[in-house]
Amino acid sequence: MRTWMMIWMLIVCALQTMAQADSSAKKKPAAPRQTPAAAATRPAAAHKGKPDSAQTAALHAADSLKARVADSLLAAAPKVHAYDTIMRSLLEKNTFLSRKGKPVLLDVNPPRKSPGQDWLVYLVAGVVLLLGIIRSSYLKYFNDMFRAFFNPTLSQRQLKDQLSQSPFPNFLLNFFFVISLGLYLYLLMYRLDYPTGAIAWMLIPGLMLLVGIIYLVKYVVLRFCGWLFGSEELVDAYVFILYLINKVLGILLAPFLVVLAFCSPEIASICLYISIFFIVLLVVYRYVRSYSLVRQYLSFSKLHFFLYLCAFEVVPVLIITKVLLLWLTGNP
Repeated sequence: MRTWMMIWMLIVCALQTMAQADSSAKKKPAAPRQTPAAAATRPAAAHKGKPDSAQTAALHAADSLKARVADSLLAAAPKVHAYDTIMRSLLEKNTFLSRKGKPVLLDVNPPRKSPGQDWLVYLVAGVVLLLGIIRSSYLKYFNDMFRAFFNPTLSQRQLKDQLSQSPFPNFLLNFFFVISLGLYLYLLMYRLDYPTGAIAWMLIPGLMLLVGIIYLVKYVVLRFCGWLFGSEELVDAYVFILYLINKVLGILLAPFLVVLAFCSPEIASICLYISIFFIVLLVVYRYVRSYSLVRQYLSFSKLHFFLYLCAFEVVPVLIITKVLLLWLTGNP
């Protein structure tokens, strides 16, 4: 019994071994796997013998693969914000921010058109420095002078004697008035486009000398008339008022000298009219104070006083102005 069972098991094992060998001999080698992209790019001739449905399915699979690849690439691309787009367009179109071409430069402090007038800087600076030195050295005289200017009654009684006792600062301020008014007249002609550039070195000292001679002659004539008519006290009071207002005028013209020398024509023209207004105002103030002073000593009509102004104040100024214009322009 055992022998038959052993034989049966050997037969079964032999049959199984033969069946496995036969199946392995009949089995064909598998084709290499292809990627979807290779399958999509393989020409249609490689699929000959296959039905049309298989070709259509392969094409649909390739299209779907391409769509998925495109979607993945689009999703992986960085997103551009609207702010970046606006700034990029601004950098390309704006002339001040664009890097293309020559950059645009704005000079907010252009050089002066007349580099040959650098000497005017030193001249005006010297005039202002002179005023600062006089004020720093004689501060009390400055305070008394302006108190006498704004308070006529007090000046006639107290401050007149105090100011008369300081001859040297009085002379310095009179000298400063001559310099300030002479330089102002030059800048006035310069801003009115008179030919002053070529003869500036001679015109400025000439104007200063002319102003000094006019007021020196006026002082001598007034003193002589006071001695001749026995009115020395009246002449002394009038001379005090005359030169007090002249000193204030010289100080007042100092800031206008800076503006007329260096500012633009628009600003200079405005300041020119303002300075003329102040000059006229001080001249009128001088005649008002002189009239009230002279009325205390003499009795005369207003017509006589007006004729005096026209004969000794207005006419000489007009004659000097006419002579200067003839000398500068040559036109009658």
